[in-house]
Amino acid sequence: MSATPEVRIIAIGRTPPDLAEFLAASEAPLPVRLDLPDDLPRRLDEARTVIADALAADLPVYGLNTGLGARLDEKIAGDAVTAFQHQILAGRATGVGPALAPGLSRSALLARIMSAALGRSGISSALLRHLCHVFEAGLSPVVPEIGSIGSSDLVSNAHMGLALTGHGHLWREGESVEAGEALASCGLAVPPLEPKDAMVLVNHSSFTAARAAHALRQGMTSAAASRSAIVLSCEAYRANRSIFDDSINHLRRAPGQSEAARWFREALADSTSIPRRMQDALSFRVVATVTGALEHALGHAVDVLEGELAGIPDSPVVSGAGEMLSTPNFHTPALSLALENLSLAVAMAASGSVQRMQRMMDPEFSGLPLFLSPRGGASAGMVALQKTAAALLGQIRHDSRPVDSDPVAVSLDVEDQACMTPHAAAKLARQLGSFRLLIGMEGLVATQALDLGSPRHTGAHASALYRAIRDRCPRLDADRPLGEDVETAAQIMETRCAAGFVCQ
Repeated sequence: MSATPEVRIIAIGRTPPDLAEFLAASEAPLPVRLDLPDDLPRRLDEARTVIADALAADLPVYGLNTGLGARLDEKIAGDAVTAFQHQILAGRATGVGPALAPGLSRSALLARIMSAALGRSGISSALLRHLCHVFEAGLSPVVPEIGSIGSSDLVSNAHMGLALTGHGHLWREGESVEAGEALASCGLAVPPLEPKDAMVLVNHSSFTAARAAHALRQGMTSAAASRSAIVLSCEAYRANRSIFDDSINHLRRAPGQSEAARWFREALADSTSIPRRMQDALSFRVVATVTGALEHALGHAVDVLEGELAGIPDSPVVSGAGEMLSTPNFHTPALSLALENLSLAVAMAASGSVQRMQRMMDPEFSGLPLFLSPRGGASAGMVALQKTAAALLGQIRHDSRPVDSDPVAVSLDVEDQACMTPHAAAKLARQLGSFRLLIGMEGLVATQALDLGSPRHTGAHASALYRAIRDRCPRLDADRPLGEDVETAAQIMETRCAAGFVCQ
């Protein structure tokens, strides 16, 4: 008789989660239970009292008893406010394109629960309990990819809100199921939406935060894998390791440079290879500065995201003074800029990776056979990988171009600025998909270069990675297709570095 799985308890609304904690919670295997603070019902009731008072006094509150966007001057009569809740959701679910992955939507749902559980959004107790029950049941909303412009995820959130209230579709065990059927199969009944509940569902940035979180996790893995690939390349190329000396890397305060140089110095400390030259090509000489800049950009983006996860992205909110106030908190320019900066840093690191591969295939620089072919003559060796590397770099550079600089004004120009943060996160994720393949390719090329050079002088860090690649990717002798080997090498390096930075 199998044992009953242990319920994973996830604390909500107490201490802000870091990136790893947030993703671990959103991806926790079932069964799970969300544990809310004991005083939360009181705080929710206090917020609901403020909402009720505003309605009783007939005070105009955006989205509560007024229209949205250019319709904000349209007054909603008191007896129509409750019915207006569904209209808010239905009128804004205009997303198109393929559905976002179930895991990403589940992360967005958790982000909405976390910020609503801080007690300032004005969510009703019944709706918050319902959101928690949906999450605990393993369901998540089916949401089209395209629609949000980063000035709240209004369109994406409308799809989420409809699905959570029995309309649209929900993911259940990886399958898209009609929402009402999915909720009923889990014994869940949708509570009536109370005034302000629809705004709680639509006017926040949870999908932006979720998309950024998933991209940044890949960024952390890729940054660690890139470091290891560089170590392997330095060993294969017999790069001059004096460039990592502490005495020179502390001469200026370039972000991340000294820390990266220290890590490379330690990873190469037990290498006994003799440097080939006094001074190498820049793609080898400046790896500490480029890697440091990449990881600084990554660390900054993570910091900004964690601030988003800890905050209240709603508008309006219940202020500490007991008022309903509009906010700018749904707008995410700092996160957009941080993601764009990271995309530029990835492009710079990717360019260095391509150049290192080129240098290792060039006998004049490496002292190794042309294109790393042990046969010579008409053998292609690894030359065709240069084309694939150039194609990947082209995609990476394209995805480094900013999308936040030219927004289109919408809703009769009332909403005349947008930061396109979801698009910045999406293209970063796409860019990192290309970068991981480039990192795998560099590892594969460096492993072949070691085979043709002096592997016996290689230090422990590079030797371990070399063996891991060679266990699944045989040395290239006769010409053969290498595409699958690139993917395999990328998977190996990704798996070895999945915990994030190898040092910080």
